[in-house]
Amino acid sequence: MPRKHLSADDSAFVLIDYAVGFANLYRSHSVAQNINSAVAVAKIAQIYGVPLVVTNGPDESPSGPLYPPLAEVLGDRPTVVREGAFDGFDEEPFAKAVEATGRRRLVLAGLMTEGCVLHTALTAVGQGYEVFVVVDACAGETEETHQTAVQRMIQAGVVPTTWLSLTSEYQRTWANQATQPGFAALIHDHAPAFAMQGALTFSITKFANVSA
Repeated sequence: MPRKHLSADDSAFVLIDYAVGFANLYRSHSVAQNINSAVAVAKIAQIYGVPLVVTNGPDESPSGPLYPPLAEVLGDRPTVVREGAFDGFDEEPFAKAVEATGRRRLVLAGLMTEGCVLHTALTAVGQGYEVFVVVDACAGETEETHQTAVQRMIQAGVVPTTWLSLTSEYQRTWANQATQPGFAALIHDHAPAFAMQGALTFSITKFANVSA
């Protein structure tokens, strides 16, 4: 079967429980890594105009509100507030928000990998969605719990990806000039090692010259 690339026309993003309180629980990734990846994923949705569903518990719950850097990027985008269900689809407002995107390919990222991300992803697969999980934008209590959850999702048919791989799949080529500035800024801000290697400047210059 020919590969069908993810695109802004056929996919939607779901960000799950990026709450400040969870930063005290996970150890599979550092807090800095998780915030960096979460913000990158939100920016990808914005750069490519992909529908985005954001969900979290009530701000006054023990887990608390969204990460401030993520909330800043999201601006006034509404959050679907869940009242305690680990599987997002167990609560009608979330299920309706996902359905309202009109997309059958879902890109999930969030906290915790072995909890709400896992259970929401498994139900999405069961409901016929094609599901991708951004594994480096998720985190678990330990490396073992994170990896075990990822393996369980893969066995159920979920496709693992990373935020840089994801944005590369949307961008496809440096020659896509409409989104090239956003793509370049994303790499600069969230993958500094890649940017410092000089590949970014070289690629932008090369395609700018070709297009001139």
